[in-house]
Amino acid sequence: MKKELHPKWYADCKVNFRGQTVMTVGATVPEMNVEIWSGSHPFFTGQKTFVDALGRVERFQKKFAGEYFKKDAKASKAPASDKK
Repeated sequence: MKKELHPKWYADCKVNFRGQTVMTVGATVPEMNVEIWSGSHPFFTGQKTFVDALGRVERFQKKFAGEYFKKDAKASKAPASDKK
């Protein structure tokens, strides 16, 4: 086996989240900074929040509310001409 082939292994790599060490794992770097981890993720914490900063959901609901699909249903009921 060649020497110096594999990177150095750190058995006590500290994982930091917002300046706090949240866990210690084995890795090839001595320290990691993460933006999200299981202690802050809504799936694991049960705190489901939906952020819609640009109003996309409201625009979608406004666009497809009311008579939107009924217009297409009326158009499809029109008799089709025979094409040969």
